Amino acid sequence: MEPAIAVRGLDFAYPAPPGGAPSAPIFRGFDWSVPAGARCLLLGANGVGKTTLLRLVAGKHLAPPDAVRVLGRPAFHDTGLVHRVAFVGSHFPLEVDVVVREILERRCPPGCPADRVARRDALLDTLQVGLDWHLHRLSSGQRRRVQLLLGLLEPAEVVLLDEVTADLDVLSRSDLLRFLKDDSERRGTTVVYATHVLDGLTRWATHLCFLSPGEPGRGARLRRMAPLDSVPELAALRAAGSPAPLLDLCERWLREERASR
Repeated sequence: MEPAIAVRGLDFAYPAPPGGAPSAPIFRGFDWSVPAGARCLLLGANGVGKTTLLRLVAGKHLAPPDAVRVLGRPAFHDTGLVHRVAFVGSHFPLEVDVVVREILERRCPPGCPADRVARRDALLDTLQVGLDWHLHRLSSGQRRRVQLLLGLLEPAEVVLLDEVTADLDVLSRSDLLRFLKDDSERRGTTVVYATHVLDGLTRWATHLCFLSPGEPGRGARLRRMAPLDSVPELAALRAAGSPAPLLDLCERWLREERASR
């Protein structure tokens, strides 16, 4: 089966500022693939390239057609993917005095299909978003819940989440992960979730992707991409009685990277 996400030989660096020196490459000759229906954790140190990778997959940055493909199509060049890929990033631009009800009435007006209404209502319940909330009066956690509601309102085949749960309380995060797992198992949705909050994810995720800094001038490297249940270090930590094996493994790898630098 064709992977949902296929990155092959990717070279990417941000444009140099006017009159400035060329930027160091974020990726050089980078390969990565995510199978359809996976729930993949994207992990690694701050600044290693996780956000850039998600934005490339979401078609937010120019990449050669064969270098980044999603659902068999070029991520940047195929505009039809906008209806098949959902990207929810750390920035939420809406800060005006708009009521949630008004936004939803435009996105799902009276008479819209029953399945759309059911999904809207399920997300409202999952995220506990109030229809009468005014966006400019919300806390950071409430704003994040509205962002997730709007970002997930349309069913997508690929969902990309960039550190969007740090502002959520424990219950909201747990219910969101349950919703995404249900989407993955019922609809075959592929989810890639970049996060530093690892509580409870050993039971949620199917795959682990860990990015590490590469050699100078080489960009990030893929330290590990594998099904979670086939990572021997995790199995060893479980056998040793670790109460948080995924957290312990990530901390070990990050400390190894820091020591090597």
